[in-house]
Amino acid sequence: MIVPTRVLFQHAYGKYALGAYNINNLEQAMGLFKGCIDSQAPFIIQISKGARSYTDKRMLEAIIRTADTIWPDALFAVHLDHGDEETAMECIASGFYSSVMIDASHEAFEGNVATSKRVVDAAHKLGISVEAELGMLGGVEEHVSVSEENACLTNPAEAEEFVAQTGCDSLACAIGTSHGAYKFSGSQGIHFDVLREIQRRLPGFPLVMHGSSSVPPEEVSRINAAGGRLKEGAKGVDTAQYLPSAKLGVCKVNIDTDGRLVWCRVHREHFANKPEDFDLRPPGKTFMAEYGKFIAGRNVLLGSAGQLEGAREHALATA
Repeated sequence: MIVPTRVLFQHAYGKYALGAYNINNLEQAMGLFKGCIDSQAPFIIQISKGARSYTDKRMLEAIIRTADTIWPDALFAVHLDHGDEETAMECIASGFYSSVMIDASHEAFEGNVATSKRVVDAAHKLGISVEAELGMLGGVEEHVSVSEENACLTNPAEAEEFVAQTGCDSLACAIGTSHGAYKFSGSQGIHFDVLREIQRRLPGFPLVMHGSSSVPPEEVSRINAAGGRLKEGAKGVDTAQYLPSAKLGVCKVNIDTDGRLVWCRVHREHFANKPEDFDLRPPGKTFMAEYGKFIAGRNVLLGSAGQLEGAREHALATA
């Protein structure tokens, strides 16, 4: 059942974080739904600008609708990830999305406010929530590319002013995470001091953590053993930091790269072990099962596992 993102945030705030998982195809959708049902977790499906254009946006939306009928007990929101203004407006008009993200973080503060407010005003007329971003994460993810020297943490005082001026419903903060598979090589991590100050200035306001994949070294090693050439030693977010972040107002944790690593590992190992095979279905079935297990495990770490019925009761009570 698709529900408003704000309803999920209301139930999660201060207790757990919702996994926000990007999908691009049928196999990811099936694994995601199975993993969330197995772990009894509410969740957020994220569709990026790139995913919408991978085949046709209508195809991906149809897959989600079909998965909703296959897994009728699922409870989730549908969110546009890293939208520019044009894409965000198109998604608002479509009526399919629970929420949209406008990412104008590359603009100066005043420009970011102006762009974000235009999207907020359009979305709120239709009851759609808006996530905006302040600060800039380093790394690469689809069309988002920020060099390490240009990355900057979110200023808590600016965050308070930004939310007041834009009227956005949640805020993606740069607090030490990074996009993509080529992340930290040192001991960097979440800046909890910054997060605490943002929560102090914005009590009860939902915060979002982008670039939150962990880049498991065992996945990278297995991919490379099967012929891959991924950089060894890259570090993502320590998964032990998910729940402490949730206690400080982070309601949504974006996880994309780790799922791609599972896809890459499954397919590389399958065809390395069976070079004579050319059937896409056997590795696809393996991936759906492996991705489901990965999702269920992440939901445990986020604290969302076991929260499905409580979130459903809250959604029904606020409908």
